[in-house]
Amino acid sequence: MNRFKTSKFKNTTPKIAKKDGWINNVRAGSFSCQGSHIKASSKLVAFNTEQAGGGMLGLSSVKPGSDGQWTVMQFSCHSDLVTDLDFSPFDESLLATCSGDETVKLWRLCDPEQQQPSSPELTLRPGQGRLELVLFHPTSSGLLAVGATKSPLIWDTSRQDAPLAVLEQHGDQLQSLSWKRDGSLLASSCKDKMLRVFDPRAQLTPVQSAKSLQNNKDSRILWVKDDFLLTTGFDMMRSREVRLWDSRKLSSSVSSMSLGISSGMVIPLFDEDTGLLILAGMGEAVIDCLEVSASDPFFTQVSHCLTDTSSRGVALVPKHALDVLSCEVMRVLQLTDSCIVPISYQVPRKQSSQEFHEDLYPDTVGTTPAMSAEEWWKGGNKQVEKVSLQPDKPPKSKAAPAKKKELASGGSKEDPARGCSTSSSPLSTPSSSSAAPSRSPSSTSGLSSGFLPSPSQSTKALQSLLGPTSKFRHIQGAVMHRDTHITNLRGLNLTTPGESDGFCVNRQRVAVPLAISGGQIAVCERSQTGRLPDTAMPTVENSVNVVDLSWDPFDTQRLVVAGDDAKIRVWQIPEGGLKETLTEPEVLLQGHTEKIYSIEFHPLASGVLASSSYDLTVRLWNLENGEQVKLLTGHQDQIFCMAWSPDGKLLATVCKDGKVRIYDPRKSTAPVQEGPGPEGHRGARVVWVCEGKYLLVSGFDSRSERILSLYSADSVSSGSIACTNIDTSPSTLIPFYDPDTSVVILTAKGDTRVHIYEIVAEDPYFMECSSYNSPEPHKGLAFLPKSECNVRDVEIAVGLIITKTAIEPVAFRVPRVKKEFFQDDVYTDTAVSWEPALTASAWLSGSNGQHKKISLKPKDMTPVSEAPKEAPVRKYLPSSVYLEEKTDEQKKEELLSAMVAKLGNMDEPLPQDSFQGVDEDEWDD
Repeated sequence: MNRFKTSKFKNTTPKIAKKDGWINNVRAGSFSCQGSHIKASSKLVAFNTEQAGGGMLGLSSVKPGSDGQWTVMQFSCHSDLVTDLDFSPFDESLLATCSGDETVKLWRLCDPEQQQPSSPELTLRPGQGRLELVLFHPTSSGLLAVGATKSPLIWDTSRQDAPLAVLEQHGDQLQSLSWKRDGSLLASSCKDKMLRVFDPRAQLTPVQSAKSLQNNKDSRILWVKDDFLLTTGFDMMRSREVRLWDSRKLSSSVSSMSLGISSGMVIPLFDEDTGLLILAGMGEAVIDCLEVSASDPFFTQVSHCLTDTSSRGVALVPKHALDVLSCEVMRVLQLTDSCIVPISYQVPRKQSSQEFHEDLYPDTVGTTPAMSAEEWWKGGNKQVEKVSLQPDKPPKSKAAPAKKKELASGGSKEDPARGCSTSSSPLSTPSSSSAAPSRSPSSTSGLSSGFLPSPSQSTKALQSLLGPTSKFRHIQGAVMHRDTHITNLRGLNLTTPGESDGFCVNRQRVAVPLAISGGQIAVCERSQTGRLPDTAMPTVENSVNVVDLSWDPFDTQRLVVAGDDAKIRVWQIPEGGLKETLTEPEVLLQGHTEKIYSIEFHPLASGVLASSSYDLTVRLWNLENGEQVKLLTGHQDQIFCMAWSPDGKLLATVCKDGKVRIYDPRKSTAPVQEGPGPEGHRGARVVWVCEGKYLLVSGFDSRSERILSLYSADSVSSGSIACTNIDTSPSTLIPFYDPDTSVVILTAKGDTRVHIYEIVAEDPYFMECSSYNSPEPHKGLAFLPKSECNVRDVEIAVGLIITKTAIEPVAFRVPRVKKEFFQDDVYTDTAVSWEPALTASAWLSGSNGQHKKISLKPKDMTPVSEAPKEAPVRKYLPSSVYLEEKTDEQKKEELLSAMVAKLGNMDEPLPQDSFQGVDEDEWDD
């Protein structure tokens, strides 16, 4: 049995058009931009020209006129260089352009012989500076991916005011974008050598990313076979190369091929139907054609075409414009300095030239969009209906309703006076539904039962490949309705020390330091939302700069403030909020000799407070009598953070001297454990996780990258048991840990991204979840007690985010289908953390306690674990043979028959034996 694959395209021959078939009178420019210089629809071809500084485009037709000649004209479309262009896959006359003038324009073009429109049908102004890339969505009408210098934008052109999404900012120049053929994912390559794959509807950050490219010069990326990505670029020796990647694992390429040393970038073009890949080196007179396969050998050379002149750009002509009766499977348009050269790729066949070869032309995607941009954004996954390329073949009957819909909606129609396609909207292309593909009985398993295999099998296979995943991985952060915001905050203090969270919240109030002399703090009632008055509001006046502040977890009216005068002030806020400025604290704690770093309340005992200071000590205070009760020593440098264990017995600290320490304050003033902490000295935070069995430390490594480290609380001296790198940024990540779900939410002052992980007590320890991105940098994020979560919306955490002028609630929700039921797998009984378990004196005397727990289940909700079980929908194969029970022998016989049928008859000829060859005298010289 022959194990080598034979391709039906192995003899595909490139035929360069004769010179009288070239599109002449072209003045192509040589410009520095990341986009394409030439694109084609089934009707038109547009290209860059050197006129008007690159702000003009050239336009011609794909096919010559009746006299055999091409008309070439130029039209002005931007005030600066046109950096990229793309034709709509659903409208052969709709062209999108972007430019250095920071705009995206949509043009409805006419035939080259006609006068072109003087203004675009639509102009988008993202406000992101110079735009480099523009790309139509492959399945949805009116949807664009736009590449700014460092950020990809997703834009519904029916909503001109703002993009649907601004994806995570890249570390350097964005170099290329590519949609997956089914429209679900967007891939990018960047000058920072990173490959990224985005699911824009799920999250603004990449679902996969890796620093995979070896050189930052001129990379290009394309989706090819199914989940495979292809990149062209340069290796470390500046030799050009092409690589194939599995998009689910970007850390290493599946295959690579060197293309030799040259300075020009390589432009890839891929035909999904044939699997043929075009590689054209800019500035070179060579165009290669390869066949790409999803298995070894991944690359097979098909042809090596030497052209008359060097390339400025290349474009593929859509399949619908090919000469299928001449076995033309692909046509490339080569842009040169003075002309466009058509290159036809034909498969030699011996039969009549008027015969249509179905094996060369599988059904290809049609020109009717599957859905609108809005449908896609809401989660639609419809695919474009496929059509046959066979001439005069009647359309499928189910396509008729789509045509009626197009006419009824006033879609594109031809204006005979102008030779232009007109429409009420640049994106009035109709949507159509594609039927779910039927499944063949021969492709199924479980023949003895007659049922199709479980749809979850592929998911389970993927999970086994990628490892364990968190049930919170699709968590979604969302700012709550504007009615819940507190706005018109003025004069906020945005320079609190890094050891402070910057502001604090409880169930009733928010305390925010102000940038006003005297260390003033604004106290806002959460029940009084809306716009604050422009007049001065009453404050808490500390007379010194505020370095940290915290609400008493058991008293919503008690606010504790640490000042840079080494004193701690305890304030009592009146019921109903401040009516006048407070100037005299209820209690003044004195003992530290230098400025205080931070303060931390005990989680169980009322009135127990810990404070750290520049005097390198940690002191414990009893607020019941205002006295210092403990003094902890052993730190050699700045104390970054303190954290009480969940049972209230131990206190952990992380210090600039590179140590993590654990104290048992009631037994010793020295640490009972000490181990190595983060290598970086910019800052760090610590929190207890996994029922107090582990310490999670957020800090920096030796290269100043932000990292998370996990320590066993029983063996801190052994160092961290697991680490994960987050990103590079100067601000320390502040963690919030939810003990009920073991989810940690991290962000830093000045960041826009909120990172989310589930922490588990075994490998892989860190399970990354979807992150949340705020539209602008926030100044802090603080969280409310678990009782503030709306369980009907499956909220697992609710925080308040502070911006320059507002306080906005943000809810973190877990998507669930049966939201009418109480999700008892998400909501375990939660601790009543707002009530003390014991007094300060009891804890100091050696007593321990624990919070009582309550269920968050509303009385009118049924737990999802008790929901009625739905009968599984069984899909029977269309056969009556399964109406009666079969014996074991019958089942074995059926199984063996199915296996033999799947493998095929070994005596039958191989598929390649039936391929048509050609006689030697039939080759075209």
